[in-house]
Amino acid sequence: MNETEIIQHPQIDGLRIFFDTVDYRTPHVHEEFELIWLMEGRLSVQAGPFRHVAQSGEMVLFDPQQTHEFHKVEESCTFLCLQVAPTMLAGCFPAIRNIRTGGVCPGIYLSPDVFAQVQRGLLNVMRAYLERPACYELCCAGHVHLLMYRLLAAAPHVLLTAEENAERERRNARLLRLIRFVDQNYMHKIRLSDFARAERRSMSYLSHFVKEALGQSFQEYVNTVRFHCACKLIAAGQRRMLDVCVASGFSDYRYFSAAFQKRLGMTPEEYSRQPQSPVLDEMQVHHSLHSLERFYSREKSLELLDRFEAKYAPGV
Repeated sequence: MNETEIIQHPQIDGLRIFFDTVDYRTPHVHEEFELIWLMEGRLSVQAGPFRHVAQSGEMVLFDPQQTHEFHKVEESCTFLCLQVAPTMLAGCFPAIRNIRTGGVCPGIYLSPDVFAQVQRGLLNVMRAYLERPACYELCCAGHVHLLMYRLLAAAPHVLLTAEENAERERRNARLLRLIRFVDQNYMHKIRLSDFARAERRSMSYLSHFVKEALGQSFQEYVNTVRFHCACKLIAAGQRRMLDVCVASGFSDYRYFSAAFQKRLGMTPEEYSRQPQSPVLDEMQVHHSLHSLERFYSREKSLELLDRFEAKYAPGV
């Protein structure tokens, strides 16, 4: 569940920046600060108690080791994503390793002028990262340090103790084990009690843990994974809905159909007749149990950058 495995252009240690067109990304965690700037569409985001529907033009900042997820509200959403490892900033600011915001929307805390400076900084980083002029690594690092300063100087945050950091790591490790447990067992009957037994924890503790970490019950999460499995099978060309139902782990066709009605407002048969988005040469589609995302080639990313610069920073 390491999302950096599928990111394009991993060329500077501690820094990745890319365009992503997403339908959904289930709860996940990674080591970097992640700043997303929504360019098109609306995106529902959740990180523990932090929940927000981001509109086009908004930004959302997630902490390292903060479980978060997002999914489209209507159409697929395109955003610019910056991932920055604390190690990239710790040389000049060691406290960065322990800073936590809890998930914030920078537009709430930044003045319009500073927010515009962060926008321009992101666009400058993306341009240098893609065009790679001489010494572009220094250019990217300089812009990243400045925009992270502007974000963290304004956003409310706390400094975690070593014990608090260790506890967060333990909880994230348990969450990863839970997700692997579901991935390995969703296709047949699965019970939280089995995971509780393996973890040597009570059902009460694990039920509370799942609700807090994922924002949903264990069974709701399992059904979400099963639904995504069904969508993936249909996208791959499977047309017998009963086969999809069984392979996805639904015990009853009524539950299978109800899952599509609840999430998409249509039956599985109607969904299977929907036209699929074309896969283009400049696009890498990543469709799994945990995400449906489209990443772009360097050339296509430059085209998107030109378009978004014209939209958000005309004449600059």
